[in-house]
Amino acid sequence: MHTKVMEALGALPSDLATALKPVLEDANFDATLSPEVFDQLLTKTQMTDSELRVALLPVAAAYSVAPISNFFVGAIVRGESGRLYFGANMEFVGASLAQTIHAEQSAISHAWVKGEAGISDITINYSPCGHCRQFMNELTTANSLVVQLPERAAKSLQEYLPESFGPADLNITDALLAKVDHGMNTDATEALIKQACAAANGSHAPYTKNFSGVALKAKDGKTFIGMYAENAAFNPSLPPLQVALVNMNMAGYPLSEIEEAALVEKSDSTISHLADTQNTLEALNPDVPLTYVAA
Repeated sequence: MHTKVMEALGALPSDLATALKPVLEDANFDATLSPEVFDQLLTKTQMTDSELRVALLPVAAAYSVAPISNFFVGAIVRGESGRLYFGANMEFVGASLAQTIHAEQSAISHAWVKGEAGISDITINYSPCGHCRQFMNELTTANSLVVQLPERAAKSLQEYLPESFGPADLNITDALLAKVDHGMNTDATEALIKQACAAANGSHAPYTKNFSGVALKAKDGKTFIGMYAENAAFNPSLPPLQVALVNMNMAGYPLSEIEEAALVEKSDSTISHLADTQNTLEALNPDVPLTYVAA
C-alpha cells in the first residue's frame, strides 16, 4: 500500500478506517471505489453519502505530489456508473507552473481514462478555483454536476460559475468525456506509439483539432495513457502528458519509474504539445526518451 495512503488511513474515524483498510490493502485496489464497496462503507459507518465522501478526502489527498506548494488537495468524483475515482494535485519541480495538475482535473482525468462518459458529482477539500470551475464546465454533465465541500451544502457547478462561458459560446456541441474516435492511424509498429495513437483517438480537442495522446512505459513494463482535454477558455486545457501522469500516479507509481514516452498528435494542427511534453519530461528525468509521431 502507498505509504501516504496508510498514513491517511490512520487519521480517519476508527470505524471508517477499519472498514476501509482491507479495501486499500487489496492488490487490485486502483484508487477507485465500486458502488457496492461504497454502499458497504455507508452501512458500516452509518454516515450519509456526502459525509462519507468528505471523510474519504484525506485518502485522495495522500496521492498529492506537491513539492512546490506543499499544499495537498484531494478530490473524488462519482462517474455515471456509480464508481468513485480519487484524484490529487500534482506539481513538477523544474517545469513551469502551467504544467501543474489540479486535484479536480486529476480525479476527472482518472475517471476518463477508466472509461467514464460523465461525472455526477465531485467532492473537494477546498473551494474549486476559477481554473477548475472552467475546466469542469467542459464536461458532458456540466449542467447537472454537483460540487460538495466539507461542512457546506452541496451546490451545482453553475452556482459556482454563474453566467458561464463554455463550448456553446463557440458553437461547439462536443463535450469532455464524450465517447469519440477520431480515426487516426500510424504505420509505426512499436506498441507504445500505438497506445499513444489510440489515446489520441479518444482526445477532446474541438477547438484546435489537435487530437493527441501520450503513452508512458514504467520500468516494470506497465504502460499508462493520457489524452488531450481541451477547453473553451483554452488555458484550462489539460495536455495529454498530464493525463498520463495522473494515470500513473493514481496507480501508485512514482514518476521516477518512467522509462520511455511516446506522443502522437495530428499532423496538420494549429498547435503542438511536443515542446511542453519534452520540457516537462526533461524536468522529471532528462534521460527519458520521447518518441514523437505526427499522424
